Amino acid sequence: MRWDNLSAPPDEGTPDGAAPATPPLPLALPGAIARTFDTPGFAGMTFYEVRAKSIINRVPGQSRVPFEWTVNPYRGCSHACVYCLGGDTPILMADGRTKPISELEVGDRIYGTERRGAYRHYVVTTVLAKWSTVKRAHRVTLEDGTTLVASGDHRFLTERGWKHVTGSMRGGDRRPYLTTRNRLLGTGRFASAPKRSADYRRGYLCALVRDAGHPGSFRLATAEEEALARAERFLADAGIGTERVPGPPVRAGRRSTTAIRTSRPGDAEAVAELIRPADEPTDDWWLGLLAGAFDAAGSCRQGVFRISVGDDGSRDRTGAALDRFGFRWVLDDPGNPNRVRQLRLTGGLPERLRFFHLTDPAVTSRRSIEGMALKCRARLRVAGIEDLGLELPLWDITTGTGDFIANGVVSHNCFARNTHTYLDLDAGADFDRKVIVKVNAGELVRRELAAPKWRGAHIAMGTNVDCYQRAEGRYRLMPQIIEALRDFANPFSILTKGTLLLRDLPLLRQAAEVTRVGLSYSVGFVDEALWRAVEPGTPSPRRRLDAVRQLTDAGFSVGVLMAPILPGLSDDDESIDATVAAIAASGATSATPLPLHLRPGAREWYARWLAREFPHLVPRYRQLYQAGAYAPQAYQREVTARVRMAARRHGLHRGEAGDNRQLPEAPAPAAEQLSLL
Repeated sequence: MRWDNLSAPPDEGTPDGAAPATPPLPLALPGAIARTFDTPGFAGMTFYEVRAKSIINRVPGQSRVPFEWTVNPYRGCSHACVYCLGGDTPILMADGRTKPISELEVGDRIYGTERRGAYRHYVVTTVLAKWSTVKRAHRVTLEDGTTLVASGDHRFLTERGWKHVTGSMRGGDRRPYLTTRNRLLGTGRFASAPKRSADYRRGYLCALVRDAGHPGSFRLATAEEEALARAERFLADAGIGTERVPGPPVRAGRRSTTAIRTSRPGDAEAVAELIRPADEPTDDWWLGLLAGAFDAAGSCRQGVFRISVGDDGSRDRTGAALDRFGFRWVLDDPGNPNRVRQLRLTGGLPERLRFFHLTDPAVTSRRSIEGMALKCRARLRVAGIEDLGLELPLWDITTGTGDFIANGVVSHNCFARNTHTYLDLDAGADFDRKVIVKVNAGELVRRELAAPKWRGAHIAMGTNVDCYQRAEGRYRLMPQIIEALRDFANPFSILTKGTLLLRDLPLLRQAAEVTRVGLSYSVGFVDEALWRAVEPGTPSPRRRLDAVRQLTDAGFSVGVLMAPILPGLSDDDESIDATVAAIAASGATSATPLPLHLRPGAREWYARWLAREFPHLVPRYRQLYQAGAYAPQAYQREVTARVRMAARRHGLHRGEAGDNRQLPEAPAPAAEQLSLL
């Protein structure tokens, strides 16, 4: 392969008379050098050479992998975006409740914003992607006490536009950033949801139940299905069985109510006892009472929040509950013949949201803020920005609006993951055609292994992007990395599809004399036609298994990650048997099956490829992956069982001491799928 037709930016010169590189630099890679190579194997590809700041990265604790640290000298599609928030940051959901960002799922409906005329307005949007990383964390504190933990690169919406958490007025970090002169836009911090304690349940039922103690039945002051279902659950928790019966006819000026009949003698009296207030009700009881009062007689229309009360007792009790939690309210008397009055909450959207989150009524349709303008003047001036001095697991999502509401303030997305990673490269064609090369990887590994804080933990390589991809033939980063690991006797493992690993066999043997070295190959199937369709840029499965044989002959115990197993393409008995037989013949010590998983980004890319090449399989994939990135557990267990049966038939087993190996035993291969397509 010829490397002499290398092109470089004009300020770098043009070796051998080659033309300057023409591809534009991604905005996220200032100072990178873009290079292209005039060779058939790299036609249409661009390499962005960067000098990274760090190289040994901690894997987020929630990842499904059995290792903590990893090194990736190359980057295509990234799973570690820097625009991210602490995992417990509450996100405003479309039903008016909140959920920690770490618990969101792709497809969840949440609130974002959309500019209409002079103002932004709240609109419902969808979570398109979600991921996590480990980054240095900062705490942003606002005047009203709101706190947000985020990376320095995260952006929030201020009265002066989007601002990063940290930045500079000059130099490489120059960008708009938060100061104590900025005020964020939103409503301010969200209240925590109440505990569903026994006292909360009793308070809720006290506000909702009518005519308790009447022989055999009682009424609920609501016709809302969500409230009825909650009341029935709360009664069942107290051991009271019920059934619904038609309520009395609706009369003018009266709400429709639903009657419930108890299923056992004495249960109606038990209900009366259940809802009797204690001498000193707890906060949970009062919160339940407010939730029940709103579900029974509350409304929230055009920004006006009201709870209707029909008697002095209800007025006094509900007003006392509002006072207990510091809500501001006034009593309106519209002059109705039935003397029904209304407690109207004041304080605008922040107080309404605080009521909903603090009390958690069952009826979600009354919580909508869809279409409301962002006019709130909450006390959201930045009071302080603190570098926590820690690297923490942080999360981010992509939404349809490009933003979301995080703990009451408007928060910016990372670039859409299905079309645009934080490097300004999409996760589809760009993954294959634009490669980020950390040219100082070897230097960084040596420096970080020498740091006093490093304790010699196991380092896994090739778990995100293959470290022996074709670019390694040009850049030769892995020999420097292995030499550093050898010199510091630091245990490591490598998972790859590349036969270029054999080039470094002498170094691997040297490292294995002083530390644990684990080697694994990824071979999901041996069908040549399927390989050309799915993995055209990788060595063929047979060549990979030839490499396994050479490594085992050299004394290494090599595991094979049988991944990805593709539903409808390589998961039948014939394909599994042929693949396991070839793995066994290569001398591998194990075969670990891993059905295809489709993270956001890869999911959309694979879906387009599948619809083009195998359209008849699209319905099956929709059904298998409707719940997320992973196939159902039942399918995974079935595939694993068939692989194990084939392994027994072909005598494939983990090698014992001295069997095909005289070097120290390596850890089991990491059950992680290398990037597909």
